[in-house]
Formats: sequence, structure tokens, C-alpha cells
Amino acid sequence: MLPAMLPWGPMRILTDFADEAVVLPLIATIGLMLGVLGWRRGALAWLVSVGGSFASILVLKLVFATCGPALGLVGLRSPSGHTAAAAVIAGGIVVAVGWGRGYAVAVALLAALLIGVTRVALGLHTAAEVALGAALGVLGVLGFALLAGRPPTLRLRWLFAAMVAVALLLHGLHLDVEQQIRAMAFRLSFC
Repeated sequence: MLPAMLPWGPMRILTDFADEAVVLPLIATIGLMLGVLGWRRGALAWLVSVGGSFASILVLKLVFATCGPALGLVGLRSPSGHTAAAAVIAGGIVVAVGWGRGYAVAVALLAALLIGVTRVALGLHTAAEVALGAALGVLGVLGFALLAGRPPTLRLRWLFAAMVAVALLLHGLHLDVEQQIRAMAFRLSFC
């Protein structure tokens, strides 16, 4: 068995930080903390933009699962939600820090690259699926920056402490969302 395929291998350890079992509570924690820290506009913008990214991933997964072959989309079975989540969370944090859109996009792309490589190495996604996930994550970051506006000066150490605690406590847990999405797609079968 290849090291990447081992349940505890470095690729698996890294990709597990972007599993829905980690990112969904992390997204909620970030939104809550932004509101508690006094940036209510940022909290709402965060939830809307991240929700938009995830909704886009879901819709595309449903369309590709049911209509992909009919549309000639052979290399696109399922856009990478892990990659999108890594991009939007990492880039979104940069927006919250106030470093600007250019830095936010660069960090989002770096996070997408790190997680995307693990998804391809583990045989879970194609490069095209990872690229699409990265693009949707970066669009979420840009949406967050646009909707949230300039962040106020925040005491971000509490935000970072909460993020680290959630990520470490939930790392290694898995939600089998992909199976549920496939089942939903076949029930819908609109193509």
C-alpha cells in the first residue's frame, strides 16, 4: 500500500483538515466569532459567501453526477469540496485580518493547492475537479471581501484560538457527504 493511501499517511492527515466534519463547524465558529468580536457585517458576509461557495459545489456535484456524461464532461465527476473549503477558509481569514484581496487570493490558491494535491494523490479527484473547487473557493473569498468591506480592528487571537481548537478537536472525523449527494443526484436524475 502506498503511503498516501494509508489511513494515517501524510496525504490523509493533511486532507482530513478539509473534511466536512472539520470545516462545517469551523465555518460556523468563524462566523460566530466574527459577530462576537463586533464585526457583524463580516459575520453575515462570511456565512453568505461561504454558503454560496458550498451551494455551488453541491449544485455542480448534482449536475455532474446526473448529466456529466450527457454533457461530455468525462473528467468532471465531482468538484472538490475539500479544495473549495480550504481556499475559502484560508483566504477568508486573510480578508478578516485586513491584508487585502491580492493576499487573500494568493493564500486561498496556496491552500487549494495543498489540499488539491492530496485529493489527486489519494485518487479522490482529478486535477480538473480540484481546479474547479479551487476556483469556487476563490470566488467565495472575493465575495466575502466585497460583501464584508474593510474589517475593523479586531482582537483576532480569540478567533485563531477557536479555529485551532475546532480543527484539532475534529481532525480525523469524517462525514460521508459524497454518498448522500450521489444518492440525491440519482433520485433527482433530471438529465
